[in-house]
Amino acid sequence: MARVGTDPVVQWLLRTDPAVVYQVRRDLLDEGDPSERALIARSGSAAVILAARRPDGHWGQGFYQPKWTCTHYTLLELRDHQIDPGVAACREAVALCLEQMGQDGGVNPSGTITHSDVCINGMFLAVAAYFRAGTPDLTSLVDFILSEQVGDGGFNCRSNRSGCRVSSVHTTCSVIDGFTEYLRAGHGHRADDVEAARGAAVECLLARRLYQQKATGEPVHPEVVKLHHPPRWHFDVLRGLEVVTAAGVTHDERLRPTVDVLRGRRRPDGRWAANAGYPGATHVDYTRAGTPNPWVTLRALRVIRALSTL
Repeated sequence: MARVGTDPVVQWLLRTDPAVVYQVRRDLLDEGDPSERALIARSGSAAVILAARRPDGHWGQGFYQPKWTCTHYTLLELRDHQIDPGVAACREAVALCLEQMGQDGGVNPSGTITHSDVCINGMFLAVAAYFRAGTPDLTSLVDFILSEQVGDGGFNCRSNRSGCRVSSVHTTCSVIDGFTEYLRAGHGHRADDVEAARGAAVECLLARRLYQQKATGEPVHPEVVKLHHPPRWHFDVLRGLEVVTAAGVTHDERLRPTVDVLRGRRRPDGRWAANAGYPGATHVDYTRAGTPNPWVTLRALRVIRALSTL
């Protein structure tokens, strides 16, 4: 078996986008170079995305329109690139979004919907914490998200609208991700509550092997056993594995079926392909569906490395 550094799949990844190269060196080869991170903002797909920013500091038509070129999803995409969190354009955009706070304490880009969306807030907490927003800016956001946890430990964007008390894998995954980034950044406001809520949300996903219906063991939706990049707000098995491993869960046997799904989607050449992207205009075109995808391959190898005991 080839050493990781000489593996042909790794060598292929090292010839792709600068953001992929940086993460391969950091996460697969354990030789991350901060100087390589600086290249992400200056070349490749991240540079294209940054160049699409409007003079007023937003992307698209503002905070949340349209999917996927608005400020919200653009910031998520740049975080996926692991662009330097100190990049001024991103930090300024986060500050603009923080101006759109709802009466319930969450960020709310809608001018007509009273209740903030907890899924949007989970995602936004992740990008705001990543791009170094201060604790005072995140206090009401965290309070709002914590108040929306449902009885099974997860979260659902409909909980404060229709009274839904059953969690959604999409929303739960987004909130776990936001909590992890918040804790990683060292914020102290209700940190113990955040950690406890994250643990309950992770357990909620583990109880359904991340992607299964509890009653039948079947996937909650056919799309969740496919692979997508960027994941946007959607859950799939790769996204779920990323989120729970980032939360520190790497040895739970309940993850084995999900890992098996991911391994089963690997091509004979050792790479992974992505399924079709979610409909909507994008800043950049990623690899065509069904062909080897550097981003999905990087993410899958990183997850499998983290779950090497399963």
